This record gives sequence, structure tokens and C-alpha cells, in this order.
Amino acid sequence: MNIILLGPPGAGKGTQAQRLVERHGLKQLSTGDMLRAAVKAGTPVGLKAKAVMEAGQLVSDEIVSALIGDELDAMGAGTGAIFDGYPRTAAQAESLDAILASRGRQLDHVIELDVNEDALVERITGRYTCATCGKGYHDTFEKPKVEGTCDKCGGHEFKRRPDDNEETVRTRMAEYRAKTAPILPIYEARGIVARVDGMAQMDAVTASIEAILA
Repeated sequence: MNIILLGPPGAGKGTQAQRLVERHGLKQLSTGDMLRAAVKAGTPVGLKAKAVMEAGQLVSDEIVSALIGDELDAMGAGTGAIFDGYPRTAAQAESLDAILASRGRQLDHVIELDVNEDALVERITGRYTCATCGKGYHDTFEKPKVEGTCDKCGGHEFKRRPDDNEETVRTRMAEYRAKTAPILPIYEARGIVARVDGMAQMDAVTASIEAILA
């Protein structure tokens, strides 16, 4: 089974991808992670990518395609893939088709976690963690039982990620829409796109995805 998982930052894509990995033995292919690993390992594709990045340029579709091809070959035919962060353009979608076809594979599902932008902004900007043990909290949805004291370790210091602010979140949403808009019609024409309510509880989102894959 080969799946593209789509959703803006904060939609819970990472959590759902991890659950798919655990439940179905799929492998999550994140282009960013693969690039870093290939550069570190000094593979032929990694060396090419390193030279491009050191020159301050964007890694080409050709290099990313080669990375994905290498990863699929290493996985073996029996393991399915979750594509995360790729494809982002019509050209990349075409390229992915060719990569899969040459290995006797095809895309089975494109699943988008659908979110309400205002609700997602509230979800992300309200989150914070205990500075001591890392337990997560939220201004609205999950406050400590005793204000200013961590439920888990009793710590009194909390921190927020600097990029968890409204402006950054809305910019990320706009970028996501701009990047996914060109590829969705390609897959909708094939009838393989399904949308899931990304604002639902985590387990409900997982159940909806499982229903699509069944």
C-alpha cells in the first residue's frame, strides 16, 4: 500500500503517519529526513545534494526523485510507503508516478487531514510544555490541575515554541494551500483522494483513516 498523507503543520499528520507505520508496517518517507540521512551517509545522491545545498541552491526534483527511488529499492517490494512532504508540484506528482511504475507500484490513497484554520490557530498558539519534564499543556484544552504547577513532575517553569504564534501559523497554512492546490486535482481525477476531519480527536482521526484503507 502506497499513501500520500497531506495536511498543514499542526494538523496531526506526524502522529497519524506514526500510527500507520505501527499498524501496517509501512515506512514513512519524509524528503527532509531522507536528504539529511543521504548527505550524512555520503551516498552518490547525498553528495550531489550536499554540493547543491552548500552552494545555497534548492535541491532539484531530479535529486529528490533519485532519493525516493533509492529508498524504495532499499525497502523491498513487500513494504508500503507513506509519502510525507512530497509531491508538492504537478511535476513532482508526475515524477512520483514514474518512480512507482518502474518498480511495479502505484499510489493507492491520497488522504488529506482537513482543518479549520481558525481552530488550528487556536490549537497551535495555545500549546506549551513543562520546561522540566516536557509534558504538554494547552491554554484552553488542557490546563494543569493546579495553576502554574506541572501535574507530572511538580515543576513551575513552562515554555512555548517561538514559532507557535498566529502570524507564523497562518503563513504556514497559506504555503500549504499554495503547494497542495496544484496536485490535488491530479489525484481527484483518479478517484483516490479522501478527506478526514483533522480537527476530530486523535483516535477518531485514526479510525477514519483506517476505514479508508479497509
